[in-house]
Amino acid sequence: MSSTQSSFRRFTLAALLLAGLAACSGDKDPDKDALAPDEPVDALYTKGTDALNSGDYKEAGKQFAEVERQHPYSQWATHAQIMEAYASYLNLDYDEAIKTLDQFIELHPGNTDIAYAYYLRALCNYERISDVRRDQTAARESLKGLQDIITRFPDTSYAKDATLKIALINDHLAGAEMEVGRYYVKQHLYIAAIGRFKTVVDKYQTTSHVPEALERLVECYVALGLLDEAKKNASVLGYNFPGSDWYQDAYNLLADRGVAPARKPGDK
Repeated sequence: MSSTQSSFRRFTLAALLLAGLAACSGDKDPDKDALAPDEPVDALYTKGTDALNSGDYKEAGKQFAEVERQHPYSQWATHAQIMEAYASYLNLDYDEAIKTLDQFIELHPGNTDIAYAYYLRALCNYERISDVRRDQTAARESLKGLQDIITRFPDTSYAKDATLKIALINDHLAGAEMEVGRYYVKQHLYIAAIGRFKTVVDKYQTTSHVPEALERLVECYVALGLLDEAKKNASVLGYNFPGSDWYQDAYNLLADRGVAPARKPGDK
């Protein structure tokens, strides 16, 4: 075979390969793998706010996420992250909101919206607080987050609202302790019940459950035959809540055993 024929065959093979590649390429949809063209940042942000205002929180979150994806270095992107978290919060998707807020707090600790980010994260747990008979993890996480706001941002409106919510959470947690304590009393597990009621008295002193907790302690100590301890707790109850029905019950319980406290119910 001459060198001319060999060169011609190599040229023909190359041409066929190129033609095949071109044919394969032509079989594909040129738009199949292409990303949607970027939209102006203000247009995306407006879509997000419009969806938010119309109550389509899922779509709002999607549009705010697109602001971050398409324009990550714009001044809109940082605030869009907060808005994305807020949309998830309104959509009751608290896990997604917390995830977004965690990223924001880590990446933008000096941002002007940082106090709100902490506050919204605490609210996500606050909204998940269940009744007193269920697991109280969300209540404790919310309490931790709200206390963090007071420490970090004491002069903000978020701190003021956090203070109010902390009082409500503490009352809720005290109620959870009381619920378990009452159950133990019904099961005659008085030592376990005492532990729950003492937690309320010692840890949740400003809540509405303290008078009942003291009376329940009197009940438990009487059931165990520890009348001195029962009288001691009744005295604390009578001193702080002399006119309460709980003190009347504790007083009557001890009076029946001849060890009534000196303070009578209603005495000042």
